[in-house]
Amino acid sequence: MRTSPRDDSSPSPGGNPSSSPLLFLDVDGPLIPFGGPSTRHPGGYPTYLPPTGRPDDGMNPLLARIDPGLGPRLAATGCELVWATTWMDDANAYVAPWLGLPDLPVVLWPDETDEDVAERERTGLHWKTRPLVALAAGRPFAWVDDEITGADRAWVAAHHPGRALLQRVDPRDGLTDADFETLAEWVDTP
Repeated sequence: MRTSPRDDSSPSPGGNPSSSPLLFLDVDGPLIPFGGPSTRHPGGYPTYLPPTGRPDDGMNPLLARIDPGLGPRLAATGCELVWATTWMDDANAYVAPWLGLPDLPVVLWPDETDEDVAERERTGLHWKTRPLVALAAGRPFAWVDDEITGADRAWVAAHHPGRALLQRVDPRDGLTDADFETLAEWVDTP
């Protein structure tokens, strides 16, 4: 499992990467809410203007749903941020600047084998779970995604020797104060 290269001259968002936990970030759901009305957005999703100096021509129109205020909150978690999304390098091209974040490492998803697909169908394991555990390599990690299930939590508990937080985010709401509180408690608990 690899991540795409990033400019090592930029500081790591979480400080020293060897001592801080990883925070694997999905985009669709946690950062871009979708899926219909919610208690948090009963009148529809709020939209935000693009950051100053960034043209919005040709950008994904759903980017306007990303609250730029999430960027500083994510950077302040004490974790090393890593994109764990199908947006791949587009997360650095579009989402990171929107949030005011530097380029982040990007998980390069491996091709699934027939055995991987069979296991997923049999167990309900998310296709990201095994690669994220392999990439963490025993290091503490948190993963925020809207598709995490009990099967993923059980598999991580059985196969990852380090601490892990799998935080399922309601895609209708995106990341909430409660999600950040859970993450902060997890980071502060040795």
